[in-house]
Formats: sequence, C-alpha cells, structure tokens
Amino acid sequence: MDLNIPASGKKRAVIVGGGFGGVALARALTRRGGFQVVLIDRNNYHQFQPLLYQVATSGMEPTAISFPLRKVFRRSRDFHFRMAAVEAVDTERGRLRTSAGDVHYDYLVLAAGTDTNYFGLERVERHALPLKSVGEALALRNRVLSAMEQAVRTTDPRERSELLDFVVVGGGPTGVELAGALAELQRHIFPKDYPELDIAGQMRIYLLNAAPRLLEGFSEESSARALRDLQRGGVEVVLGAMVRDFDGHTVYYNDGESIPARTVVWASGVVANTVGGIGPERCGRGRRIRVDAYNRMEGTENVFVIGDQCLQTSDPRYPDGHPQVAQVAIQQGRSVAANLSRMAAGRAPEPFVYNDKGSMATIGRNRAVAEIGGRHFGGFVAWALWLLVHLLFIIGVRNRLAVLFDWSWSYLTYDRPLRTIIRPAPRVRPGA
Repeated sequence: MDLNIPASGKKRAVIVGGGFGGVALARALTRRGGFQVVLIDRNNYHQFQPLLYQVATSGMEPTAISFPLRKVFRRSRDFHFRMAAVEAVDTERGRLRTSAGDVHYDYLVLAAGTDTNYFGLERVERHALPLKSVGEALALRNRVLSAMEQAVRTTDPRERSELLDFVVVGGGPTGVELAGALAELQRHIFPKDYPELDIAGQMRIYLLNAAPRLLEGFSEESSARALRDLQRGGVEVVLGAMVRDFDGHTVYYNDGESIPARTVVWASGVVANTVGGIGPERCGRGRRIRVDAYNRMEGTENVFVIGDQCLQTSDPRYPDGHPQVAQVAIQQGRSVAANLSRMAAGRAPEPFVYNDKGSMATIGRNRAVAEIGGRHFGGFVAWALWLLVHLLFIIGVRNRLAVLFDWSWSYLTYDRPLRTIIRPAPRVRPGA
C-alpha cells in the first residue's frame, strides 16, 4: 500500500511534521518551485503551540490557534498532504513507512518535534497532564473546571484541598505562562463563578522548578522579574523542587515534602520524537538526531532534520545545540529549502546560521518579560510586545481576528467566556 501520490518529473521532497519548521519549509519550497512537496502529519492542522495554555485556561477557542494544513497550501502547485503517523524510514532505499502506506522520497526532512519527557517517573506519566497539543489543552481545561465543580459538592476538607490545589511543574515559558493564567482565573473568574467557595483562602497555585531560577534561557534580571510578578499574582513558586512522584492525590518532591493536589501539569521537559530506522547511535541528548552544519543527518546526503528534533553542534555559539524554540525551526526550514534548491542546481549548500531574534514570556495581565536585541523589557511594554509578536505569527486572517477578539474581550471585561467542560459523547449501542 502506498500514499497514492501521483508521479512527477520533479524531485520529491517529503516533510514529516506540520509544525513551525515543516510549514516554513513547505512554504519556501512551493514558492521556489522545482520540487514535488509531500507533507505528512498525524493531524490535519497546524497548531500554534505557544498559546495552548490559553486554550487550557478558557481564554481561547482551540480553532483560533489551529489552521487546516490543506487550506494553508491549497494554492500551491504539486503539493500533497497526507494525514498519517510515521513509523520508519529506510535510508538505503529512500522510502518512508507510515500508518497509511509507504512513500518514496528523493529528499526527506524530519520536523516531527518533541513529546513530554517524564524522566522515567511512571506514576507521574500516568497521573499528570502534559500540554503539547490542542487535545491535551482541552483535557486540562476539563480537569480544571471539573475540579472546581467537585470542590463545590464535597464536604470533605481533605478532598477539597486536593481539588483546589493546582501544581505546575517546570519553570520554562510554558510553566510560567500557565501558572500566571491560572492565577488570573483565581483572581478574576472563579470568585464570581463559585461564590460558595472561599477561592482566595482555599485555592492555591504552585509552580515547582528543579532549577534555582525560572526561565533559565533568559537573563537573571528577567528571571527575577518573572519570579516577582508570579508571586505578586498569588503563585507560590518553589525553586530547587525536584518532583519524585505523583500518585493522583499528592505530589512528592525533594525529601519528604509534598502538596495535596489532583491537578498536576507536567511542563518540565521534552524529548525528541523517535522515528523507526534511526538508531540511538545517531542521536544525542534528549534523543535529538545529530546533524551537520547543513541540517543533514550524519551519514546521509538526502535526509535532513530541523527544529526540536535536530541536534546541531557545529555553531560554536550553541555547543549543546540550538534552543528548542519556534524561531530555530522556522529559520532551519527556510535554510533547508534554500539548500535543496542550491543542490538541485548543482551548487554547494550553505551552513545554517541562527539569528536569535529574542525571547519573551508573559506572566499575566500587563506583566511579561522580553529580551530583544540585547535589551530587556518588562511590565506593560513587554506584555504588548508579546501580544504583537504572537499575533503576527498566527496563520490566517480569521485566526488572528479571533485571537485579537478573545484577548480584547478578556482584557476589557476580566472574563473568560469559554468555561465549558466538553467530553467525548459515550458510544450508544445499537438498539439501546
């Protein structure tokens, strides 16, 4: 069985993953022409991961940050999308095996991103909630709102404490932004929705971070500001907290310390998604695949890896690999597209050089940190920059307008209109 892709006289470039890197690469290749482009992803949409936490905290509809991949490329010539899960690659025969069939490639680009890293903590993996996809964001929204509904019903003080304590593990941008958003629910939304509860006195939000400071990729100045803003917003930040277990009712960290909680969000680390046929000898830290200066997988001429999946150490500025952020993936996608065109024309490829355009993270209303061009920003200015940059990177005019409306509504009304618990409908047996 194959993927039913028509033959073409052009070289075929197969791209695995419709994230930032894969979309940037496919766009660049289709604009340049000269290739048949095949994009494969297990979902039929591109998701804007930096805003997943807003879906999880009732601030945004999932459709606002999801864009159908076929719509992105519907005007592109000789482009083909197939929804499938990648299973293995045969680098000798130039074939990729997927859950829907096989496909031949002249060039293969892996851009399949990462998954949550639980560091071997089995019970944490079983009970904690990750935040890497739209589905996981909706599951977290359901959990938070369901916990509040259960807290209203219970008369058991221990159970209510577990339900009203929310723990975020991981002090990177995702953890910081999620903790800040939960704190806003605590201040502005839940007191009005649940007047039966003493929200201010009983609900607690914890941010546990194993490192000695938050936002390790930022300057110490920005880290300190993020810590101060979170604490002012009511988040209890615990630094140097190494989580060791979570049984569904209690989080255990360090030596004997614990927090009673049923909702734990694991934002503590990522590990690259694996692809069959690529052995561990080709991988480095975090299962990232080692590549050369041109993003070619070591030992190959026509297999490339970009974004969070790749480990490129040729740049002396990043001896441990580039940061796993969207800008790296986008720039690498464009670089590989340019190099494929050069190689097709008989010219030598050029090494990838990352242009760091800055970092930013939001803590809540009018609170953020941003580092751009060597300058540090905080407060409202950083928050406004964060809004603008994220708005510009969302695909589609409709989606941008939807996000802008949701942000404006929340800012002006102090409200989150999307507080709905949506679960899959149970199957109805025939004749029931």
